[in-house]
Amino acid sequence: MRRAIVSELRAAVAPPPPPLQVIQVWEVDGPTMERFLRELAQEKPVRFTAQQLCTFTENYSTLLGCGGFGKVYKGQFPNAVKIAVKVLNRGANRNIEEQFMAEVGTIGRTHHINLVRLYGFCYDQFMSALVYEFMENGSLDKHLFSETQVLEWENFQEIAIGTAKGIAYLHEECQQRIIHYDIKPGNILLDSNFSPKVADFGLAKLCNRDDTHVTVTGYRGTLGYLAPEFMLKNFPITYKCDVYSFGILLFEIVGRRKNTRAGGSGESLDWFPKHVWEEYEKGDLMALTEACGIEEKDRINAERMAKVALWCVQDSPEARPPMSAVVKMLEGGVEITPPPKPFHYLFSVGTDVLKPPSGSWSSSGYSTSDGTNTYWYKETTTPVMSKYGIQVASS
Repeated sequence: MRRAIVSELRAAVAPPPPPLQVIQVWEVDGPTMERFLRELAQEKPVRFTAQQLCTFTENYSTLLGCGGFGKVYKGQFPNAVKIAVKVLNRGANRNIEEQFMAEVGTIGRTHHINLVRLYGFCYDQFMSALVYEFMENGSLDKHLFSETQVLEWENFQEIAIGTAKGIAYLHEECQQRIIHYDIKPGNILLDSNFSPKVADFGLAKLCNRDDTHVTVTGYRGTLGYLAPEFMLKNFPITYKCDVYSFGILLFEIVGRRKNTRAGGSGESLDWFPKHVWEEYEKGDLMALTEACGIEEKDRINAERMAKVALWCVQDSPEARPPMSAVVKMLEGGVEITPPPKPFHYLFSVGTDVLKPPSGSWSSSGYSTSDGTNTYWYKETTTPVMSKYGIQVASS
């Protein structure tokens, strides 16, 4: 009874509880809610209507480019964010539908600073279109092969590293590995700061990480950038085909020219990658970089890039480094091991040239593509490490 009386008295003298504060929806700060909804929408592509795209592009008044896939128009969202709208050709050709599904299904899953952003798409009975972020400085090929060079070597080096990081993300960090299949300068776009973003995922394909290879039907990629395994019927295709294409791209950055051009006689082709290997074999890579017009302060990095390119274009897919290793090699924090001779496939079309290097690949002390990278580079001691007596740990 005593406890009941005390409890009753305490309740009687206790202050009343504060009134429940109910915040009406319309009292929420407008800009805050708008920002929240905008960030929420950025998690996945938005489906736009044909009328919206017509409004965004001012009735498709500014054409940016065109090709076999369709046309690309410049546009702008109501909040002034610039966009590029790719309107795909419609018809009996199912390749366009496959391209549409490939782009939405792959790039729609990605979020990386070096991959072009897909804002959304439009798909109805009349139109198939893709809405991307607008890239102010266009594609890399327009700067790389221009007679009036505006970009410095440092810009091209950063473009190479950023592109490598984007491809490494596709291969090694996505929930499902994404193979691009068409890495080339025309598919590397540059923003207002000349930062690169990998684009055009129309040939891309998702695959499980446990799969050793993927099944490829039909022709994929661009001549001149295709890995040699595409030339052999029923040969397994892996994500290392992108590594080969990236290596070919690196050669073009080093030479600041297209890899293939007619020779003086008009009958032979002046193929730059083969020329790079010949100069490397003679120990004259530095002289080659000088002949390419690269300034003395940049020649060491250019020589490094040439060595990375030679590793990327190895005939055997297993001998090519993974893109995460390529990034480290390009950044210069490791010592690149001497690459073996590439391009055997040019003289012998057969499966033997695409086999791993002689000896047991996994038991010879080298790595596999998913293990350590002692085959392609060695960790080096940096000046800071030397100052404090720090050594690289041996495995």
